[in-house]
Amino acid sequence: MQYTFPKYTIKTALAVFLCFCFTPVLRAQTEGKWGQVAGNFQFDGALYYEDTLIGAPEFPEKVGANGFLYMTYSLGNFRAGGRFEMYAPALQGFTRARGAGISHRFAQYTTDHIDVTVGTFYEQFGSGMTLRSYESWGLGFDNAIDGARVKIKPVSGLEVTGLIGNQRNAFSYDLQNKSEGIVRGANVDMTLNDLIPGMDSLKTRIKLGYSFVSRFQADQDPQYVLPKNVGINGFRMNLNHGGFGLAAEYVTKVNDPSTVNNQIYKPGSGLLVQGSYSRKGLGISVAAKRIDNLDFRSDRGATFNNLTINFLPPQTKQHTYRLATLFPYATQPLGEFGIQAEVIYNIKKGSKLGGKYGTSITANYSRLNGLVKTPAIDPTDGYTTGFLDLTPQPYFQDINVEISRKFNAHWKGSFTYLYILYDHQLFHQLTGFDASTQVKSHVTILDVSYKVKPKQTLRMEFQHALAKQEFGSWAMVLAEYTIAPHWFIAAYDEYNYGNAVPEKRLHYYSFTGGYNWGQYRLSAGYGRQRAGVLCVGGVCRVVPAANGFNLTVSGSF
Repeated sequence: MQYTFPKYTIKTALAVFLCFCFTPVLRAQTEGKWGQVAGNFQFDGALYYEDTLIGAPEFPEKVGANGFLYMTYSLGNFRAGGRFEMYAPALQGFTRARGAGISHRFAQYTTDHIDVTVGTFYEQFGSGMTLRSYESWGLGFDNAIDGARVKIKPVSGLEVTGLIGNQRNAFSYDLQNKSEGIVRGANVDMTLNDLIPGMDSLKTRIKLGYSFVSRFQADQDPQYVLPKNVGINGFRMNLNHGGFGLAAEYVTKVNDPSTVNNQIYKPGSGLLVQGSYSRKGLGISVAAKRIDNLDFRSDRGATFNNLTINFLPPQTKQHTYRLATLFPYATQPLGEFGIQAEVIYNIKKGSKLGGKYGTSITANYSRLNGLVKTPAIDPTDGYTTGFLDLTPQPYFQDINVEISRKFNAHWKGSFTYLYILYDHQLFHQLTGFDASTQVKSHVTILDVSYKVKPKQTLRMEFQHALAKQEFGSWAMVLAEYTIAPHWFIAAYDEYNYGNAVPEKRLHYYSFTGGYNWGQYRLSAGYGRQRAGVLCVGGVCRVVPAANGFNLTVSGSF
């Protein structure tokens, strides 16, 4: 099925374009007693070529384009705005939407004690395990709520939120493509030190919270008797004392048979516990998470990333280096147990080990296992599992160490080592590759920068991923030259030299240049994109292979 926007005339598109062009004038004229106009925009375009070597398919339209213009107007306590989006057609790997339309529009009135919003909005309760609506442009994700929200702060230390609405379905905007389910939620946040007399002088800060979110969706299934109202509860606590911190959240969800959980009536649950300690030169954090059948959507028939109501925080380090992201982990809402620990230590400046400028060492460990599931006596209940009944083989494990140091006024750098275990059998449906082995990857990264002149810097990356499974080993070199504050050029080459198939030992190269002026940025380039999975915060999408030119223009005003 392909989603489409409502039809907009050329005059409408021209009006939006002129509105953007004259925004600086409008802003200048509306500042002060007439209010203020502000916003941001981004345009991403690509010219595609077929590349049979890397598996890049032919793109019938040849050119893809994604873009948005977001504008707001504010006057006193009142604020209103809208977001115009265009897909003509969408870039490869994004949604199936095409066309143009007004995706968001809202009006908001805010005082010290009340905040009322009607239209499109984003919201998060606690860590997000009960509710999180947000947007990630690069990931192609947006589950905004269209409806009404009220926040009340009757006294210091107490905030109450209530909301109701429908979710945005993928990247479609007409009413027929909104979620059939109605999302309703309430949230209470309390800071006891502000609420209870005498506690304001305590060094220990205590915060409590409660969330309830429900979905209503009519039962039209001819085979199953499905619950029309499905609710999820969340209780949380946050303690802070000096450099110590402790946070915990526990959520429960009633039975919610859906396409994702194969129509079982088993209730869901989730537990997240996080602890931290920090002082000068040292930071320690530990966390544990258990998720069991906690997928929650505004449409029980939705799959992939569509119409998710809640967000399950990842229990892994979010890497940014390319070869460190060869095997990203996608959160498993139907069952996982994860732990993560990180230590950051800064060696003192001027010491023998720290050097003149000091040295920073970061060590991180994360491991996620599945839950051992025993079929329930009643098949409609799905399965049973013990709290710590874990699969012997991890879904994912990451051990990494990073050492960063500034050597002198010109040189600085970092060295990173990662050892990753990845159960590819679990994720082969996500990636599209049929593999049944556990991938073991050793990744080393050297990132060095040399200040050529006060405003000119050369940065180099040397990356290597050693693996015998799946695609084998990779090597990558990147060079980036920056002339602050305006110009930059960059080039890199990823080489899959260890592929077991000689014909697939290919280079994935890219050349990019750009210019920054004020709050605006222009970049353009050409290159190959390897197929794989792009993940941000445990939410993933499949990225197809591509070859071609790209252009990005962005800015704010």
